[in-house]
Amino acid sequence: MPIYEYRCEACTRRFSVFWRSFSDVDEAKVYCKRCGSDQVHRLVSRVRVVRSEDSRLEDMADPSAWGDLDENDPKSMGRFMRKMMSEIGDEAGELGPEFEEVVNRLESGQDPEQIERDMPDLMGEGAGGAPGMGPGANEYNASDFDD
Repeated sequence: MPIYEYRCEACTRRFSVFWRSFSDVDEAKVYCKRCGSDQVHRLVSRVRVVRSEDSRLEDMADPSAWGDLDENDPKSMGRFMRKMMSEIGDEAGELGPEFEEVVNRLESGQDPEQIERDMPDLMGEGAGGAPGMGPGANEYNASDFDD
């Protein structure tokens, strides 16, 4: 089931058409979805390859695939995190809007430590270490040791 991209010569709109079979592509006439013109040209578009999650994660674990990652450069870290989000695919939505905000801030060059100060709840409640552990999570009260 092919999907082809087209460009309308009348309104310059770019659009995609889903075909049920390859023979339909040759037999049917394509019209622009915006203006209805039949003056459309098929474009050469990217090829999508479906990969397994294991394959994607394996590639992300290979440091040679990290490109120009500089852990001291917030913009570089943001680009890397964005790339990881695109590799994860739909699962990236599970990371939530906070993760997207962190990536946007990094890409704009904001200092990671400043982001942590501005967004103390990133790691759960408060600024603790593990999710759900608030401030002072590693501190003990005297009553913790009562018999």
